[in-house]
Amino acid sequence: MTGFEIAWAAWAGAFVVIEGIALKRKQPGDTLSEQVWRIFGTRRDVEYPKGQPSGPLRLRRFTLLAFLAWLVVHFMTGGLV
Repeated sequence: MTGFEIAWAAWAGAFVVIEGIALKRKQPGDTLSEQVWRIFGTRRDVEYPKGQPSGPLRLRRFTLLAFLAWLVVHFMTGGLV
């Protein structure tokens, strides 16, 4: 194994441990999903209970959408994009 393969495996292992602990604790805001939801304001009752999301929040959401779209295409094309 190369150093990068070891590093990526360690990163994945750390994620599994952290997420596992978060799931076991069952406290709000522990999991990666809950952190992403908080950062990108997907909980309507919390982020913008009385209207539309602000410009900065829309920009954060668009950035997430663009990144995830690129990542899917990147993985599916074998890195051609």
